[in-house]
Amino acid sequence: MVLEIATPALLFPAVSLLFLAYTNRFLHLAALVRKLHGDWLCDHQHELEEQIRNLRSRLILIRWMQLLGAVSLFLCVISMISVMLGYQVMANGTFFIAVVVMSLSLASLMVEVIISGGALRILLKQMEAPK
Repeated sequence: MVLEIATPALLFPAVSLLFLAYTNRFLHLAALVRKLHGDWLCDHQHELEEQIRNLRSRLILIRWMQLLGAVSLFLCVISMISVMLGYQVMANGTFFIAVVVMSLSLASLMVEVIISGGALRILLKQMEAPK
């Protein structure tokens, strides 16, 4: 297969949008962690421990999402440079790896979305519990 320079460049808009979404998720979680930290300092509520564990795992996933997205973008750049230099085998290989790494980033996003639903279930369970 002959890879043209436009093929790896197709991932650039997708990666930009993903990074925007990933950053928004991270900023939202950071604000939530700060709020929970303030609540915990005031009350030392044990109910917050489950939320904190949930947030910790979500932050780890978001960090992986961002890292894998950056690696995918970097591999696309290497693939484009390889095309320009005429190294088709390297271009094909790095583009293939870039697509696989982007898939891993998206899989991390799906897991994080599932876990974020768990965070809402924790809150609902706390509100339903008799005081």
